[in-house]
Amino acid sequence: MSAPQLVVHRDKELMAQAAAARLITKIVDAQAARGSASVVLTGGRNGNGLLAALAGSPARDAIDWSRLDLWWGDERFLPGGDPERNVTQAREALLDAVALDPSRVHAMPASDGPHGGDADAAAAGYAAELAAAAGPEDHGPVPTFDVLMLGVGPDTHVASLFPELPAVRETERTVVGVHGAPKPPATRVSLTLPAIRAAREVWLLAAGEDKAEAAEIALSGAGEIQAPAAGAYGRSRTLWLLDAAAASRLPRALYPSASA
Repeated sequence: MSAPQLVVHRDKELMAQAAAARLITKIVDAQAARGSASVVLTGGRNGNGLLAALAGSPARDAIDWSRLDLWWGDERFLPGGDPERNVTQAREALLDAVALDPSRVHAMPASDGPHGGDADAAAAGYAAELAAAAGPEDHGPVPTFDVLMLGVGPDTHVASLFPELPAVRETERTVVGVHGAPKPPATRVSLTLPAIRAAREVWLLAAGEDKAEAAEIALSGAGEIQAPAAGAYGRSRTLWLLDAAAASRLPRALYPSASA
């Protein structure tokens, strides 16, 4: 378990631009070290804002997009191409503009996909895809992701792991179907906390006043069942990327004065 580090930016636009630059550097370094990189994307306004900032960055061409594996932390269990699906929004924000290898873009199954409307079967299928991509060096049923990004919800949920619901209590499976989510749509597919913790680095993104209480709760020692964001951490690094509004309820001692 890595203790969380905090970086606080003036506003959400600057946060998105800085996070995009940070991600470019991380991917380029991973590709230089191991030949390829593996990243888990998140949806929502902050995840999509980061992707849009990356699309607009002149440094994006430093990445060898053909040697990048993309995964998702969760997905709304809706038909393929639905505008509410995270993969649809990611394609619009960035993916359609770069030269990715389609076989390395690992979208979660849609409700009209090979598993039909069975979210639990879709989750098992995605778990099998993760397991097939894991090598002996990963020491587990999922790849050791270089960076796994998560948006933090106002209720402290991450991916589609909501407080007190069964999915956040899962300790064995790497992917689960989520039923009865308090945020529509009610049916989703999500990585579990054990899968999230396989990542080298976990980045939690929070911007806006509506995220301030969630950040305060998650960073004040709350348990992961009541505050799932508190249970999301990386093997080597856990990084909270916030804007000033989301950090407004945090003790100033938690983050360095150099944060901009």
